[in-house]
Amino acid sequence: MKCLIIDAVHSSIAEEFSKYMQVDTHMLPTQEELAKLIPDYDVLIMRVDPAINKEILDAAKNLKVIGVCSVGLNHIDLDTAKEKGIQVINAPGLNGNAVAELTIAKMLDIARHTIPACYDVKVNKTWDKYKFVGSELRGKTLGVLGFGRIGQRVGELARAFKMDVVAYDPYLPAHVFEEQHAKSLAIDEVLKVSDYVTIHMPLTDETRNLFNAKSIAEMKDGAVVLNMARGGIVNEKDMYEALKSGKLGGYGSDVMENELAAGGLTEGAGFDSPLFECDNFIVTPHLGAQTVDASRDIGAHIIAKVKEALDLK
Repeated sequence: MKCLIIDAVHSSIAEEFSKYMQVDTHMLPTQEELAKLIPDYDVLIMRVDPAINKEILDAAKNLKVIGVCSVGLNHIDLDTAKEKGIQVINAPGLNGNAVAELTIAKMLDIARHTIPACYDVKVNKTWDKYKFVGSELRGKTLGVLGFGRIGQRVGELARAFKMDVVAYDPYLPAHVFEEQHAKSLAIDEVLKVSDYVTIHMPLTDETRNLFNAKSIAEMKDGAVVLNMARGGIVNEKDMYEALKSGKLGGYGSDVMENELAAGGLTEGAGFDSPLFECDNFIVTPHLGAQTVDASRDIGAHIIAKVKEALDLK
């Protein structure tokens, strides 16, 4: 058997699988490159790039398992994989704390203007503590859209800051909200009452462009939106207008709708956005799960599940 690793994953995966099969690494191939590489391999280990389309799966004559070292699976043609008997394994929940902590970090960065203040000191060589008057999280209302593992952990951390937590998740029973000390509300109600709204939902037909000019207009003036989920849930053109007009106080994101453009996340893949002009927009390059702790836990999970799928002892 042969295993192909195409992204930066924990070293334990290659170490363990090398006991049973040949392990090769080809970092972040394009779809066309992967279609040419994949016919010889039984196992594919990846994260989110490139998208696994029908052409790649048709070329994958020997592929038995795809191990996805992340949560979302919207980048994989699951119907075709199922038709071909290819098992797709992901790692739900294991990056939850990492993503939740990043969410809180961005809330604090926006509330206290830490990023522009750092720039002012280091680049402008200015020391002006009166220029950046922030606000505290204490006493503010946090709205959580998608109250699964990550959303619940964000709520737990927010309560440590003495925030009030409201949440929307149509798939959860009432007792979960009660146990998590969160008030269950409809989406429009969450938007109306929240000072901060954090998104922890998958990108689907229902959630695409969920944050648009109409929904943003329903929010509190000066509210802050946080998106650690998927680009495309926020309409970036409408968000730009809301930030420029002062309707919203900030947007902190770990994702962008065009982050897979220009060949994906491969070396040299670039993109631009009008949002980059906004001082109250902060962004990171989809690094929510990029901690040594989450990587280790995800690696152990993927190893166990792939070995189980292939009956490796």
